[in-house]
Amino acid sequence: MSKNIEKDKWEKNLEEVKMELNNCQKSLHNKLSCQPNGVYCESFFDCELRKKYVLAVYESMNKGSGGGFEF
Repeated sequence: MSKNIEKDKWEKNLEEVKMELNNCQKSLHNKLSCQPNGVYCESFFDCELRKKYVLAVYESMNKGSGGGFEF
């Protein structure tokens, strides 16, 4: 029996931001990643969209409970 689990707001946000990032990689930079084969996109360290994606990943992991990147 398969459960249909509704995504929470953090998972939905992550999907949206990931789609934005993937569209940027493909359409603007013709790349599959921000770091293909060890060669960074020229905007890698200053890219606001990439920073937004990293934050969305973190927030989807901690569900908005705050804290730092402690593993």
